[in-house]
Amino acid sequence: MTSIVRNQWYVAAYGREIGREVFGRTICGESILFWRREDGSVTAMSDRCVHRRFPLSEKPSHLVGDTVVCGYHGFTYDADGKCVAVPGQTRVPRTARLKSYPVVEQDSFVWVFIGDDDRSDTVPIPRAPWLDQEGYTTVSGMEPLAARASLLVDNLMDLSHETYLHGGYIGTPEVANTPITTEVDEDAQVVYVSRHMDDADCPPFYAKSTGIQGRIVRWQDIEFHPPCLYLLHSRVAPVGVLPNEDGTDPNGFHVEVVYAITPETEHSTHDFWAVARDFALDDEGVSDFLRESNRTVVLQDVVALDALERVLAGEPDGYQELSINIDTGGLAARRIIAAQAAAGAEQVPESPAALAR
Repeated sequence: MTSIVRNQWYVAAYGREIGREVFGRTICGESILFWRREDGSVTAMSDRCVHRRFPLSEKPSHLVGDTVVCGYHGFTYDADGKCVAVPGQTRVPRTARLKSYPVVEQDSFVWVFIGDDDRSDTVPIPRAPWLDQEGYTTVSGMEPLAARASLLVDNLMDLSHETYLHGGYIGTPEVANTPITTEVDEDAQVVYVSRHMDDADCPPFYAKSTGIQGRIVRWQDIEFHPPCLYLLHSRVAPVGVLPNEDGTDPNGFHVEVVYAITPETEHSTHDFWAVARDFALDDEGVSDFLRESNRTVVLQDVVALDALERVLAGEPDGYQELSINIDTGGLAARRIIAAQAAAGAEQVPESPAALAR
């Protein structure tokens, strides 16, 4: 059975990646073409010409107004994927239509719906409003993983690995040594994992960006929306500095870390990451430092998870993992994603190579 959850919205790109040139990306095993119409809206359709399957994202394919022209034989498609012109004849075959995809641009991301189009309106898109919200400054990027998406989910749900894999950047001994609490909202399909450290070392990631000297209060509150959006609400402050009783927190530093986990195939993943902060908003030096530091951390994860994928690929069936208390959030996420994948498998999906409806 496929591990990819269908009938879900996935992040396909940052809005900045898509413009007035054709742009291709494989999402959940489906090759999809993206581009902006002249009015600025994003359209998405199969990235395979109906004629000889030439990728429309490959040059010399190009846009003419609100149509895309195949660079191989000139088949031309409108923004809805309908073929409107073919070479050498005036009649366009009735079946000359590309699969189109529902698209929503939200919170700096371009989301695409993978599954049955008529279900897209029934599935909510999780929010990450800080990424383009006044009062926050954001740095972001994307790294490809040669590993299945579930390994990235496991990685993010258990932050104890920061102590060992990311020492010198975001990891300190207190992260691994502090117990977690886990809650699951079955109705909303959200997993919450919290780790609150009252007296911890201040790792360079926060010391250099906030200017805090000495030990800190450090809170890590995870909010995971299976299968694909991970939010880490991070708060740091000098030891003893807590939010006010009314919930305001003027003396704390807040960082919203966002990961959009998008399967490329069963065994590769698009790892979108973003870091939004509510301090030093106009300080380009802080932005540059956080961008490079977080990308370094992400690349450390990439190396580890790519290695894990190679291990799993050569492993015999029946191996039994050992799980402990720190795995409760990850195990809850696995359970929900497995149920979502099973529910999606009950629907007969369109072939990613489907050329006509």
